[in-house]
Amino acid sequence: MKHRKIALGLIPLIGLALSACSNSSSSQEVNKTTLNLSSQTALDTIDISKATGFGQTGNIYESFYRLGKNGSPTAGLAKSGSVSKDGKTWTFILRKNLKWSNGDPLTAKDFVYSWRRSLTPKTMSPYSYLFSGVKNANAISEGKMNPNKLGIKAVTNRKIVITLNKPISYFKVLMAYPLFGPQNERIAKKYGKKYATKSKYTVYSGPFKATNWNGTGDTWSFVKNNYYWDKKVVKLKRINYQVVKTYSTGLNLYYQKKLDLVNLDSSQVKNLKTRSDFKVYPYSLVNYLVVNFRDKNPLKRKAFNNRNIRLALSLAIDRETIAKKILSDGSKPATGFVATDLAYDPRNGKDFGKEQYGKAVLNYNAKMARKYWTKGLKEIGTSSLTFNLMSDNSNEQNNAVTQYLQSQWMKVLPNLKININNIPSSVQSDRTTKGNFDLYIAGWGADFNDPISFLQTKISNSPSFNRGHWSNKKYDQLIQQAENGDANNPVKRWKDMLQAEKIYLHDLGGIPLYQLSYSYLQNKNLHGIIHNTAGTQWNYKYAYFK
Repeated sequence: MKHRKIALGLIPLIGLALSACSNSSSSQEVNKTTLNLSSQTALDTIDISKATGFGQTGNIYESFYRLGKNGSPTAGLAKSGSVSKDGKTWTFILRKNLKWSNGDPLTAKDFVYSWRRSLTPKTMSPYSYLFSGVKNANAISEGKMNPNKLGIKAVTNRKIVITLNKPISYFKVLMAYPLFGPQNERIAKKYGKKYATKSKYTVYSGPFKATNWNGTGDTWSFVKNNYYWDKKVVKLKRINYQVVKTYSTGLNLYYQKKLDLVNLDSSQVKNLKTRSDFKVYPYSLVNYLVVNFRDKNPLKRKAFNNRNIRLALSLAIDRETIAKKILSDGSKPATGFVATDLAYDPRNGKDFGKEQYGKAVLNYNAKMARKYWTKGLKEIGTSSLTFNLMSDNSNEQNNAVTQYLQSQWMKVLPNLKININNIPSSVQSDRTTKGNFDLYIAGWGADFNDPISFLQTKISNSPSFNRGHWSNKKYDQLIQQAENGDANNPVKRWKDMLQAEKIYLHDLGGIPLYQLSYSYLQNKNLHGIIHNTAGTQWNYKYAYFK
């Protein structure tokens, strides 16, 4: 995983002011079987081994399952899937007569080839770590073992057996991720280095297939895959994408009925949120402050290792103000490090993000903030502090939030000075990797619908993700327990993760700020879109115009 924003099917456009546009109804024509969408950037790859997200391309590829509503796995290429009592052996039976988009038979061997290709080091798959837990996957990805030793076997053309090193409680959800889908070995070898570099150099397993994509263009399309096993439920014949780089352009195209779904910036939201075609789609992406527990400045290091200082910084933040006034785009105050609308308690269906809620450390309280601040300063033997607050300057949201934090902290906390460093993301990444920071805004988005997608990034031996170097032995033990001893017991595992999150929140290993949501105008005749907060966010298999 990376400190990044989720790869979205519709990427939010970087903030520009609302342009003058019509206030007339955006009711759009009904006879459509073509969906028109926008993206901020060109499609970067259609190679499932090399992709860093499947927000769009989850519609042209399919694995054993698909993601349905609320992140639940639903019917995919597998007719059935079962797991052994010890949780270490999964058996999938594929549907009869599956075919690729070119009519080739799609068989169990295509899954074996795909998995081996993704783990072969020369492929340089950015998500190869998600195979961790499959027998020999780690050794293969490190170049220490032949890919044919991977724990996946095609027993027959339709039967696949997967062997794990340990139970993976969220394995079924992972199997809905296109990364774990099949690839056609004959086609891959036929095109060689050209494979998947253009839409015509690969074949597709999902409800749609890509066309008119040349690897760099600003327009491309997905068209209905007539060889897809469930083609009868696919109502759309085509999805057209075009790169639209500004909010104002996108909104104008929507009003001209050239787009059916358009992302809005905060200024547009203020003007348009009462419209009947206004929609808010949440994401499992939480922005939070990373605190440098190993700051190279001795005084700052003492300060960040003092819980009273960290608690004061947190209590001085009014997260409601950030969400509703600074951002005004549907984002909401963070309830913790793990996002809401991501995963649900196996006992009672409660949202993990709501069960974790740490009011004592996240609710705005200026009076208590000053109290803890004064106490913390006394404990570290100083009367004043100066911190540098860093953020990625390519993100307008981060810029606005850093300015708010600077103003708020210096207003609430006596003798605190905040210097803002808004810098390019590449520079920030380099500095944070080397530990050259005091505080910075990071974003984490789940790759799959499970709290562990967040929580595993904060264990002590995860320096790539835990750049603030927060460490807690009990937290590490609970995550280890959730991933191993209790991995096959959903209830115990849930309790492990919830307890770990409460430790992280109480100790303020990081300071959660807000969870992103994105606001849209959506054609009122467009129905059937399935949106998820993680993984393959946009599912258009069942979309239709009424």
